[in-house]
Amino acid sequence: MRASHFISISLLVILSCNEGQVKEYSDTSTKGEIKIAVDENFKPIIDSQLEAFSFYNKDARITPIYTSEGEAFRALINDSVRLVVATRQLNENEKKYFESISLVPKVTRIAFDAIALIMHPTNPDSTLTYEQITGIFNGSIKSWQQINPGSTSGDINIVFDHKESGTARYIRDKLLGGKDFPPNCFAVNSNPEVITYCSSNRNAIGLIGVNWISDGDDPASLGFKQMITVAAITPPDTSDAAVRSYKPYQAYLAQKDYPFTRDVYIISREARSGLGSGFASFVAGDKGQRIILKSGIMPAIKPVRIVGFRTNE
Repeated sequence: MRASHFISISLLVILSCNEGQVKEYSDTSTKGEIKIAVDENFKPIIDSQLEAFSFYNKDARITPIYTSEGEAFRALINDSVRLVVATRQLNENEKKYFESISLVPKVTRIAFDAIALIMHPTNPDSTLTYEQITGIFNGSIKSWQQINPGSTSGDINIVFDHKESGTARYIRDKLLGGKDFPPNCFAVNSNPEVITYCSSNRNAIGLIGVNWISDGDDPASLGFKQMITVAAITPPDTSDAAVRSYKPYQAYLAQKDYPFTRDVYIISREARSGLGSGFASFVAGDKGQRIILKSGIMPAIKPVRIVGFRTNE
């Protein structure tokens, strides 16, 4: 009896200690409060997603932090946000960190986005080849006269939304092999600031997430689009003089004709079915994908419209 009594007390002590180590969560997939970090490129579409998600889930409070891609992933690593929305997956160092804490983040592809090259509305040289764009970013093309000898514009100024943005990383990796940008390239703090700069500087060429100007029903998107000209781009390695050029329209994203398209992901560090997982499921589900379709970019899982035909018998 004494031995069994001692064992019972020991088990109670062990269980009490373990209970103190269990992290308690107050949120579920449809209610609670969390923070998420979002690449500022996707503020318009994530604002729409959060509005819809909150409509269907009245007890959910998701606070978005719109920031650079680099800062978003640092917040995910530091466990200050539950998930990130970005255009890349985890890099090797980030994967190793999560492996070290025995956590496997969940990656959900939600959309296909594009980078739009924008210019001053009076710039006549708004059709560029892929090779010309490469030359602009590697520094071999420094002035608009090198593109059009009759141009009255001067030296080219390149402007990004943020030095750590997903847009800057994408262009650096795709066109420069990871090398630095030329001296005529600089960053501001947001996509709207890029638009404003290009609308008032004739020599500028800016890069923004097309989500900011793609929604034809959004007054803010329409207002931004009226301030600038969007460049049309010919595909790379083309010798045909009659080849078509493409703007970042939805159809050209779907067909992969526009050369600067990219995937958009939600990466969650939740190891359970919490509010972050609920939001990711909503965005990847039918309602969320229809919101993405309406925004002018391409949903990762295309909603299907079923059209019925009546035959005369």
